[in-house]
Amino acid sequence: MSVDLFTADDGTPAPAIIFYMDAGSIRPATLAMAARLSEAGFVVLLPDLFYRYGPYGPLDPKEVFKGDVKAILGPLMATTGNARSAEDTDALLAFLDSRTEVAGVKVGAVGFCMGGGMAIAAAGTRPDRFAAVASFHGGNLATEAPDSPHSYATRLDAELYIAVAENDGSYPPAMAEQFEHALNEAGVSYRSETYPAAHGWMKPDFPVYDETAAEHGWREMLAFFRRTLR
Repeated sequence: MSVDLFTADDGTPAPAIIFYMDAGSIRPATLAMAARLSEAGFVVLLPDLFYRYGPYGPLDPKEVFKGDVKAILGPLMATTGNARSAEDTDALLAFLDSRTEVAGVKVGAVGFCMGGGMAIAAAGTRPDRFAAVASFHGGNLATEAPDSPHSYATRLDAELYIAVAENDGSYPPAMAEQFEHALNEAGVSYRSETYPAAHGWMKPDFPVYDETAAEHGWREMLAFFRRTLR
């Protein structure tokens, strides 16, 4: 598996956060977001979730959205998923455990789009290690699939922040109700916030990028991780 690790320039130990990418892949915008999170005082581990596919890209989301999105991203997305991503959790944690730059045992996770569900699945797989999970415009959080994120609710020990896009076809109101019902039944501590923005608003290289909403998202995310991981 290919990973990028972002640490403080002075090597000062800091809490770790695993960054679960969107379907647009590892690209300059993804790396820049991970670097920004690191600069806020965290060690950030960014795995390439498409590693099972083999070499690919680089992809430019604006060009991808001009073409047949399913034809371009479908083969890549077919190589991963919530369950497969959860299988990688122990390897990612072992890597973080080997790094002197990481402070503490508990880690956080943040996921965008498809990465939102993967972050939740990872936290449900190793509840002893994850203290906090943030999902931004995560889709398909409650489905009939055996590895649906909501099915991990009873195994979660992490606090969740769920940032939701308005009128998101991948996370309609009925699905949100089902997902939150699962969290409530399991006694999971969480907060859900709906943003007046489109699915993908946090990604600076997406056509739907919304700077105002994204900056609000960054403030919420950093405050959340500072409270839960420090």
